[in-house]
Amino acid sequence: RGGARAQSGGKMASTAAGKQRIPKVAKVKNKAPAEVQITAEQLLREAKERELELLPPPPQQKITDVEELNDYKLRKRKTFEDNIRKNRTVISNWIKYAQWEESLKEIQRARSIYERALDVDYRNVTLWLKYAEMEMKNRQVNHARNIWDRAITTLPRVNQFWYKYTYMEEMLGNVAGSRQVFERWMEWQPEEQAWHSYINFELRYKEVDRARSIYERYILFTVLVLVHPDVKNWIKYARFEEKHSYFAHARKVYERAVEFFGEEHMDEHLYVAFAKFEENQKEFERVRVIYKYALDRIPKQDAQNLFKNYTIFEKKFGDRRGIEDIIVSKRRFQYEEEVKANPHNYDAWFDYLRLVESDTDAETVREVYERAIANVPPIQEKRHWKRYIYLWINYALYEELEAKASKRTRQVYQACLELLPHKKFTFAKMWLLYAQFEIRQKNLPLARRALGTSIGKCPKNKLFKGYIELELQLREFDRCRKLYEKFLEFAPENCTSWIKFAELETILGDIDRARAIYELAIGQPRLDMPEVLWKSYIDFEIEQEEYEKTRNLYRRLLQRTQHVKVWISFAQFELSAGQEERLPRCRQIYEEANKAMRSCEEKEERVMLLESWRSFEDEFGTDATKERIDKLMPEKIKKRRKLQAEDGSDAGWEEYYDYIFPEDTANQPNLKLLAMAKLWKKQQQESEAAAMDPDKDIDESQT
Repeated sequence: RGGARAQSGGKMASTAAGKQRIPKVAKVKNKAPAEVQITAEQLLREAKERELELLPPPPQQKITDVEELNDYKLRKRKTFEDNIRKNRTVISNWIKYAQWEESLKEIQRARSIYERALDVDYRNVTLWLKYAEMEMKNRQVNHARNIWDRAITTLPRVNQFWYKYTYMEEMLGNVAGSRQVFERWMEWQPEEQAWHSYINFELRYKEVDRARSIYERYILFTVLVLVHPDVKNWIKYARFEEKHSYFAHARKVYERAVEFFGEEHMDEHLYVAFAKFEENQKEFERVRVIYKYALDRIPKQDAQNLFKNYTIFEKKFGDRRGIEDIIVSKRRFQYEEEVKANPHNYDAWFDYLRLVESDTDAETVREVYERAIANVPPIQEKRHWKRYIYLWINYALYEELEAKASKRTRQVYQACLELLPHKKFTFAKMWLLYAQFEIRQKNLPLARRALGTSIGKCPKNKLFKGYIELELQLREFDRCRKLYEKFLEFAPENCTSWIKFAELETILGDIDRARAIYELAIGQPRLDMPEVLWKSYIDFEIEQEEYEKTRNLYRRLLQRTQHVKVWISFAQFELSAGQEERLPRCRQIYEEANKAMRSCEEKEERVMLLESWRSFEDEFGTDATKERIDKLMPEKIKKRRKLQAEDGSDAGWEEYYDYIFPEDTANQPNLKLLAMAKLWKKQQQESEAAAMDPDKDIDESQT
């Protein structure tokens, strides 16, 4: 590096006389990063540290005589005055100047500086405080009083001046002067803490009557001027009276507070404090009355603390009934919140009603029921009304069973039936309950009128059944016949109705009428349960011992269906008919069934028929018939078939069992060929096994 610098220096010196050339920038050969990296933050920090190191410490100045002292004072005063002259509004310069003069015991000069500063900014609180503190520190009491008077006159809303002034007078033992300052302060109607400071001041000197008068003035300001309309001020006043054992005065304060706030601005804290005061005085009945009065009037969401304290009180001093009352009140509050959040939550209404029914009077229960049924479902769909309708049912049952009010019960039923949109849907349960209620009231015409109206407006199976059952209990069989006729006109496909109608005629002894009803029923083009109807008709003929008609019914039924159960039932009927030719007839039915089932695709049904036939032959047949049925029994084989998914793709193979009947084998030569192939394969396997075992061949030859 040194050589390079010397060469460059020589070149520049040689060309100094001529035209100056711009030196070329040397190229950096090593562009690798340095091992120690230095950040901008580190550079700034080091510069700051070195700057502090380079600053020389101020010289130590020792003043040895008066002239040097005066010279020092002159220089300092000139500096302070220059700072003030540069910026008069910076109060800190004035305060430093005054404090420096104070440190030199130049009180008069410091006082002059503070006065000059006040002329600049008399609203500065710190300036007044420093000025007064200087006077108090130097025991200039009258000057301090003068400054405090000027401060509270100039800035009466600065509470700090008043606190400092009263504290100074109290520390000086001037109680009357401090009281006078408090009185001047109270004329400005200050904040709450100022009043309490005045009260605490009087209490420190055992002036209870004066403290009470201050409380009265404070409460009067609260009531008339509404400066501090807060509950805690009344509570503090009452506790003050209680603390000094003026219990009658304390109770009167609480009563005045309750009267002042009224029912519009009720606060739970006031009633909790009032109740605790009475509890301390052992007035438990008063406590209970206060809690109940407050709970009945304060909104439930604002009375959590009240509930809690009432519960604790009842557990401490109440009986079981009182504890149950408070628990019921809490649950009522919870249910009120639930139904307020969602009026259509009918489960919450049910729980609420169950609670009020168990604990309150009838008027309250009716009020809650009316509120509940007023929440009609907004959509006229039956699924939305299923829970709602039970509110009406419970209401009616309560009026009838608990309140014993039959007129109100009838009104509830009628109002509910008028509310229902019968053109879209109805509730048969409601009509039937109303009719049963009228029957209990021995008012049969009204019950019949209600059921007749229901059938006319909105006919339903349940309504017809209920009406018919009512007339059956009353033994009005002609009315039952008419109702069954109307019912079957309304729902001719209902097999149960046909069966019940026929059973009624059978009970009444009109067999021909019952048979005619059955004939009409099986002649209907559409039935919901035809097998039940046919079975009932067949059982009816069997009960009447009309076996030929029963056989005809079976034949007619077999013309409509070839179901295996019909054939088995027909055969069992012939077996149980009790005639001499019952076994041949039964065997003939099985023969016909077997022939008819050959074309059936469901082989399991054919197997079921043959199983039933074999059980019959095992019990009543001969060896020949048993051997014959054994030859008819199928062979069970396992097969595989290809499966396809819904999209048509290959889904693999599936194993299943199939039946091969001997009768079908005789008619199909392919099956005979398959059997012969199986026999040949079996023989081949046996010959191969013999070839694999020569010892066995030697033993067989020796044998």
